[in-house]
Amino acid sequence: MKSKVAILLSLIFVPFAYAFYLPGVAPHDYKAGEMVTLNVNSLTPSGNQEVESIVSFDYYNPQFHFCTPKNGTQKQAESIGSVLFGDRIFNSPFELKMQVDEACKKLCSTGGIPDDDVRFINERIIQGYAHNWAVDGLPAATEEIDPSTNEKYYTIGFKMGSVINKVPYINNHFDFAIHYHVTSRGLSRVVGVSVVPSSIYSEDGSCSGGESLRLDVGGRKDVTFTYSVKWIPSDTVWATRWDGYLHVLDPSIHWFSLINSIIIVMFLTGMISMILLRALHKDISRYNAVDQESVQDDYGWKLVHGDVFRPPNRPMLLSVLAGGGVQLMVMTGLTLVFAVLGFLSPSNRGSLSTMMLLFFMVFSCTSGYSSARIYKMNGGESWKLNMILTATLLPGALLGGLVGLNFFLVYNQSAGAVPFGTMMAIVGLWLILSFPLSIAGSYYGLRQPRIQNPVRVNQIPRQIPDQPLYMQSLPSILMGGILPFGAIFIELYFIMNSIWFHRIYYGIGFLFLVFGVLIMTCSQVAILMCYFHLCSEDYHWSWRSFLTAGATGFYVYIYSFLYYFTKLNINSFSSTVLYFGYSSMISVLLSIMTGSIGYLSCLYFLRKIFASIKVD
Repeated sequence: MKSKVAILLSLIFVPFAYAFYLPGVAPHDYKAGEMVTLNVNSLTPSGNQEVESIVSFDYYNPQFHFCTPKNGTQKQAESIGSVLFGDRIFNSPFELKMQVDEACKKLCSTGGIPDDDVRFINERIIQGYAHNWAVDGLPAATEEIDPSTNEKYYTIGFKMGSVINKVPYINNHFDFAIHYHVTSRGLSRVVGVSVVPSSIYSEDGSCSGGESLRLDVGGRKDVTFTYSVKWIPSDTVWATRWDGYLHVLDPSIHWFSLINSIIIVMFLTGMISMILLRALHKDISRYNAVDQESVQDDYGWKLVHGDVFRPPNRPMLLSVLAGGGVQLMVMTGLTLVFAVLGFLSPSNRGSLSTMMLLFFMVFSCTSGYSSARIYKMNGGESWKLNMILTATLLPGALLGGLVGLNFFLVYNQSAGAVPFGTMMAIVGLWLILSFPLSIAGSYYGLRQPRIQNPVRVNQIPRQIPDQPLYMQSLPSILMGGILPFGAIFIELYFIMNSIWFHRIYYGIGFLFLVFGVLIMTCSQVAILMCYFHLCSEDYHWSWRSFLTAGATGFYVYIYSFLYYFTKLNINSFSSTVLYFGYSSMISVLLSIMTGSIGYLSCLYFLRKIFASIKVD
């Protein structure tokens, strides 16, 4: 995990800038000759430039004809987060013994492979599918060299095959290089695993020379899988064995992203400071002047004091969305704090997604409380409906979207399809944990006294004058969403690479800082646009502030189209639906979270400025 001019600043940011984590799993000490576990995970599409599919497959899918253990396949225990993100881990027939080298050991022979399965295998090779294995919980990887620093690092997984002149060749031999560290007690720990796959066809079963192995419809259809193992002593200790996997190829890009975000925040802070310290201060002083003759008529934002706290249209929906946004913000912030502190180690598979799910359930109480307070402040009376909608609308929409996309995964026989039992477990968690906590939060919020507005609301709404084009709702909302998106779009690129290219995201420290910048940017943009509209005597701020900051999610969705056409090479209908389905869900969640930040920021801002003026 990586992230972050004086000695004080360096001490603050060192945990963000360098690999630091609390492992989360205990090290396993092996005696010489002791069996070391190798588990296999689902095959996922990968590529350095383009990805052609986003559907993963079980390793033991019968169409692959991979070697199975003598005693049958056994599914390994996984966390609910690991299952949701597509991990399907099984035991394997590989026999790895600590410090015991192997040379060309036969795994199995497949015999004749049906033509349909040959086509299936060749198509997966062309699409760039990769093996995902783990030795002692450490991913089997491909060794790479950083061209700028000449440091060795690992990229997780290795290709199922290769394509030469548009002809696919299957990799059937695997050269393991396993690095181990000897402890002070004379026992050994696995600290690095790399695999070099190769495609070899040999009549005598040897593992060198010969031609590459090609499967043809109507031609060669049998495969012999072999492997070699070389154990290499290493000075790397177990606590830092993940450093090679979390290598930052070009940290300057992350720094550029962070500096870009900070400049945007400084620009907005300067704008708002100028407004607050100069314009607002002068306005308040003028409005509160003792000598009323010095102020002949009210003007500017004071003119709308009798309408600015008028309840908005659809207060129920606004309160429910704002409450859901608070829930998402608290969940995201706390998850990032735990990740930065190192409690969500990559060695504990699925820990990050599991904690996100758990925090989402637990912090539904904040959603209920926030929604109830906002709804009551806006004069809502259907409090039972508010409680039910707050507890069900966001979780129900999320679950409905996941179930709908899951049908496409099931249709494609993807390993990423969430099992029915896991779906029922999530529903059970919602019923047992999330729903009651949301109802309790709403009940506590409704019992609190109503938030009193600092000024009275007029009975007759004030007429809003015609607004210039750039101050009308749609143009101002779209303008407001650009700056928050500009603060995160570089880091967003790395996140999307991590998701769709199945890579580890290593910039948690940077992401934590960018998340803080996003919150500040959304609040400042919403306040700035709100002030401009009030000065134009437009007091319909509630939904506009929500949508102004929430437009960040709209730009993220537009960016997903650009990413699709420039970084992906997806041709299948199912993969396209899955990509845009998941992208739309992420964008909507981001819109709800940033929208609630904008709305609550404006609410706080307006209460402060209107409480500071005298109103007859």
